[in-house]
Formats: sequence, C-alpha cells, structure tokens
Amino acid sequence: MSQSGVALDRTLAALADPDRRRAIDLLREGPRRAGDLAQAIGLPAPAMSRHLRVLRESGLVEESHPEFDARVRIYSLRPGPMAELRDWLEETEALWAEQLTSFKQHVEGR
Repeated sequence: MSQSGVALDRTLAALADPDRRRAIDLLREGPRRAGDLAQAIGLPAPAMSRHLRVLRESGLVEESHPEFDARVRIYSLRPGPMAELRDWLEETEALWAEQLTSFKQHVEGR
C-alpha cells in the first residue's frame, strides 16, 4: 500500500469515532485545551486523552504548549490529512460520475 493510502486509512479510522469527529468539529472553531474539549464533549479526561492521541497519531491535530505553562496542552487542526481525504473523495466521485455516464449511454444505446 502506498504512503498516501496508509495515511488515508489512519485518517478514516480516526474519524470513525463520533467523539473524535465532535472534537474535530470543535477544533474547526479554533484551538482548544484538552480539558475544554473533554468538558464540551462530556468525556472524562482519560478518555479524551486517548481520543486526542489517535487524532495526533493520524496527523489530524497537533499539540502545543503555551509558554506560561508547559503542562497545558492546546490542540489545533492540521489541514494536510483533511485535504488528502477531500482529494480522494473528489477522485472517487469523478470516477463514479464517469461510470454512471458510460452506463447511461450504454442503456440508451449510444
């Protein structure tokens, strides 16, 4: 499997969980602390930590620490994996559109 295929698989696996998708939705509004994400989603901190680890490992989010307190973790979205997913979806949609057009022409006898 190609490098991009492996990355796409990780992205799709990370997005398969509704709590992780909710975290992505919240992060689209802007960077947030891990505790704020847990509270907004209604998860205990250890569960949120596990979800954030999956999102980090998939490349969907990145973690930073403010200068004033290295214990605080701020999460933000990384655009790369979502752009790769969008590109794959567009290619797949184009393939299906082409196949449906060919099938329609075949059925209509063109």
